[in-house]
Amino acid sequence: MGIPGLTAVQAVILAERLSGDLRGQTVLVTGASSAVGHYITQMVTMAGGRVIGTVGSELKAAHARAAGMQEAIFYKTESVPERVKSLTNGRGADVIIDMDFSTTARWACEGALVPHGQVVCYGSNALEVPLPFRPWLYQSMGVKFFLVYDLTPVDRQTAVGRLSGMLAKNQLQHSVGARLALDQVAQAHRTVEAGQTVGNVVID
Repeated sequence: MGIPGLTAVQAVILAERLSGDLRGQTVLVTGASSAVGHYITQMVTMAGGRVIGTVGSELKAAHARAAGMQEAIFYKTESVPERVKSLTNGRGADVIIDMDFSTTARWACEGALVPHGQVVCYGSNALEVPLPFRPWLYQSMGVKFFLVYDLTPVDRQTAVGRLSGMLAKNQLQHSVGARLALDQVAQAHRTVEAGQTVGNVVID
């Protein structure tokens, strides 16, 4: 919970702060079947939002659908902006909650994000990301970056309180994809890095 759960709840809190009540809004969740994305998908669904998620396989799509995702986009074989537009009558998503700004920076200005929409981002596959400034400016789109290790004390207290409330009410699905012993910690890291396991890798 300290990393995936807290990252997910802070992302949703920021999305609500920037875009208002998510009820009825369309949220594009990149990596909807990932450890963080799986929790984000559940939380946005609980808040009444419609989740469109990017996934890499049918197995991962099924995993995200079980968490509440309504539509899957297979980012390896489909144009994400075009699919988002087709699923939103040409509008784009109201919010993107993003794990890879190196691709989303381009997707947003190609129609994946509605004008005046917001991106909440907690990661990127590239450390240097070119930003197409003019379309972002002319469409008045916004982006909020955050690092879960560097929340303000107030934000951390709010996020922990909200996450704890969900856990106390048993509102979240938890997914364990693999269990390994402590002396297999190197293998656990290799398993995560391979990106093939659906669910969290847990060390007992």
